[in-house]
Amino acid sequence: MKKFITIKHLILLSIMFTLQACGQSTKKNETTTKQTTMQNVIDKPGNPYYSNTDTKKLNVSNEEWKKILPPDLYAVAREADTERAFTGTMWNDESKGTYYCATCGYKLFEAEQKFTSSCGWPSFFEQDNKESITFKVDKSYGMSRTEALCGRCNSHLGHLFDDGPEPTGKRYCMNAISLDFVPYKDKVAATTKGNLQTIVLGGGCFWCVEAVYQNLMGVEKVVSGYAGGTVVNPSYEQVSTGRTGAAEVIEITYDPAKTNLDEIFEVFYTVHDPTTLNRQGADVGTQYRSAIFYKNDEEKKAAESIIAELNQKVYDGKIVTTLEKLDKFYGAESYHQNYYANNKSAGYCQMVIKPKLEKFEKVFKDRMKKK
Repeated sequence: MKKFITIKHLILLSIMFTLQACGQSTKKNETTTKQTTMQNVIDKPGNPYYSNTDTKKLNVSNEEWKKILPPDLYAVAREADTERAFTGTMWNDESKGTYYCATCGYKLFEAEQKFTSSCGWPSFFEQDNKESITFKVDKSYGMSRTEALCGRCNSHLGHLFDDGPEPTGKRYCMNAISLDFVPYKDKVAATTKGNLQTIVLGGGCFWCVEAVYQNLMGVEKVVSGYAGGTVVNPSYEQVSTGRTGAAEVIEITYDPAKTNLDEIFEVFYTVHDPTTLNRQGADVGTQYRSAIFYKNDEEKKAAESIIAELNQKVYDGKIVTTLEKLDKFYGAESYHQNYYANNKSAGYCQMVIKPKLEKFEKVFKDRMKKK
């Protein structure tokens, strides 16, 4: 396999990098605006404003929307009408997928934010990000309610109430007609066209490792999550106890025509310390272990090869990275995804991740994505 970088780069980077602890917070209110990078997954040729990727706010008149939208959607979205309760199956459907604004295509919710309530309308306890839905006071019908509006096109979605489940206690009561639903299998198909490959790596704090790989040429997508252990679909709180056997990991989707396992593994060994057992800086526990979760013999052999080379030339036989057969990758909670991109002003991002990225760019500048 052709190598995009050489072991010399890795030796230099091992000298330059100062590895620091993750210092993660378990607070779920740190989520900020997320950038949707997937391709358009819904085709509405009659609606020129519809996009699953564009986040620019729209300023379209109702007169224009009336020409574009079906009458029933227009009545709800632009005239704040309310559909009948228990309409269709979306209110109690537990299918996994993503929910978009039916008017403009803006991403609003993920399946893990949905719950089945007795109200007869699709209900969610949390929105995708703080920009996806906006609010205003609604005093119609002699009541005082909080109206929920699409953050991109300002279309009526429903109302927000304070009688939802934990952890937010909120209930986003939505009109089903205002939502487009895309099952995850269709979303994956849209983002894995061509000969894309995936690899799952654990290198301590997934925020740090994610931020680096998002800048590597040839990497199409990076998802923070969990792998290994005995608990099915574990939560962050469960993994943080260190008793599940799961590790914080990232799943990298990459184009083998633009990068390869050699380069991905060499980058991996520059952004974490592979010589400390179950520990990265101040983060201690099996959840922070250095690990490569391989799917096949090719990935395993490539990992064994670079470990042997590094043990001989750099680490003198001290690498403790585990090679584990991948059973299942579980995506982490939404507030962990794109953490650096969404929280650049946060202290940890400024003090730890940003300097690490700057050092990374000095050596890998020819392999960085064009900004």
